[in-house]
Amino acid sequence: MSIRKVSFAPGEYYHLYNRGNSKQKIFNDAEDYWHFITLLYTCNSENNFRTFLVKRSEGDPYLWERGERIVEIGAYCLMPNHFHLLTTEKDKNGISKFMQKLCTAYVMYYNKKYRRTGGLFEGKFKSKYLDTNQYLKYIFSYINLNPTKLFQKNWKDVDIKNKKEVLKYLDNYKYSSYLDYLGAKRKQNSIINSDAYPDYFPSEQSFKKEILEWINYKDLFG
Repeated sequence: MSIRKVSFAPGEYYHLYNRGNSKQKIFNDAEDYWHFITLLYTCNSENNFRTFLVKRSEGDPYLWERGERIVEIGAYCLMPNHFHLLTTEKDKNGISKFMQKLCTAYVMYYNKKYRRTGGLFEGKFKSKYLDTNQYLKYIFSYINLNPTKLFQKNWKDVDIKNKKEVLKYLDNYKYSSYLDYLGAKRKQNSIINSDAYPDYFPSEQSFKKEILEWINYKDLFG
């Protein structure tokens, strides 16, 4: 059994991520994205994730009481072949329990839907300890800006050709926490808990300003 290089501790912050085997897609259509997003909510609970399978048949899973959260999610983003999460655990082993439930539940769903067997992800989920205030704030932007790669893959290396179109693309990307920080009223708001993190973005405008600075960073610092 391999030992993790990063140990998790309550009150500390971590960037978690994983991708499909051989970089294969793990989200093929809107149903896949929405199922994973729903699991981000339902698996963040002391309850067994199988409870969700029962409750889901009874209606909207966001309307039932899931119990106490075991982690606090600060940001997330789903991409075609990988995902990113910013988390802190409430109690010891919270992150490990949450990720085991999340990944197991999604693989069960995916394998059943696509009539396949075996693993889906590229081994165990990866993690990075966010040991400085600067690093933590950077990861907020990094995760929420990740969809920019789908618009312009090399945007960090070259000037973005059309910054307004990038912002429009981000404003329409539904599979991340970006819209939640812009104040969008949607059920997914209940996935994240910004109160568990430093108040980097006390307003929607401050978050937008941070994103704009990153999009324009070559103009500002280049």
